[in-house]
Amino acid sequence: MYRIRFHGRGGQGMKTAGRILGSAFFNEGFEVQDAPLYGAERRGAPIFAYVRAARRAISERGVMRRPDLVIVADDTLAAVPAAGVLAGVDAHTVVLINTAERPEVWKHRLNITGPVLTLPVRAEDAAAQRYIGATCAGAAARVVGVISRAALEQAIRDEIAPFGLSAVEENLARALAAYDLMADHGGVASEGGEFRAEQYEQPAWIDLGFDAARISAPAIHAAATSERVQTGLWRTATPVIDYSHCNRCWWVCSTFCPDSAIRVDEEGYPQIDYEHCKGCMICVAQCPAHAIQAVMEPKAAEGGGA
Repeated sequence: MYRIRFHGRGGQGMKTAGRILGSAFFNEGFEVQDAPLYGAERRGAPIFAYVRAARRAISERGVMRRPDLVIVADDTLAAVPAAGVLAGVDAHTVVLINTAERPEVWKHRLNITGPVLTLPVRAEDAAAQRYIGATCAGAAARVVGVISRAALEQAIRDEIAPFGLSAVEENLARALAAYDLMADHGGVASEGGEFRAEQYEQPAWIDLGFDAARISAPAIHAAATSERVQTGLWRTATPVIDYSHCNRCWWVCSTFCPDSAIRVDEEGYPQIDYEHCKGCMICVAQCPAHAIQAVMEPKAAEGGGA
């Protein structure tokens, strides 16, 4: 059985990636499971999706603990323990990372013994984020070595069809390009062995006590919160305010911000706290004057916006 896990961020199409790869396996005659698992369910937050595929009925259910192939759509997730990118990874597991850095760098950085592959395909702007899922699905289809180009193409047409012809063609072009790019690694990921019920480990339950409301308040600035793991790590795009267009209607953006990450200065201008901004882009959508723009994270950092 093939056990495959996609890791990405909300908005990058990991659910779509799982569905495309699952459909491609199905087109090749496999029995398939595919499902996403959300965390915070907001743009930029970690999400993963898994695919199981076998030539027989699949009786496994639940979280995938021993993957054969792990695809990481956003390399910044490797620094976020809660994302669980390396959960269950062993010497058999192939790790495929969407990054501009060499495989040797990541193999050393992650301290893993199994094969590491890289997919140097980056989203050129915020709009291109939606195609990362299809790109990763195309790469994964080639790495498993049992999915033909025709089966992948049909899967994309079936899964993306509800979004229109232009969306189908754009996703198809990117997925097939990634499929071709990984030609030298076809079949590197192989099926894992079978696991008996008695081999499964019992979950380690943790009892959590109840905190008073003044401690567990939802605002990020409430008592007992921490900046040690910045929520800003979640961002793939950064909201940047153009003050030449700002009307100082601060009650709009600051009210809609789900984590109170927008404060107001003495002159009535909103100021974004980038230590806690998660990049959900709600402020961008709500700004009446369109004074807040979404800027891709590397560009925002270069310009001093984050």
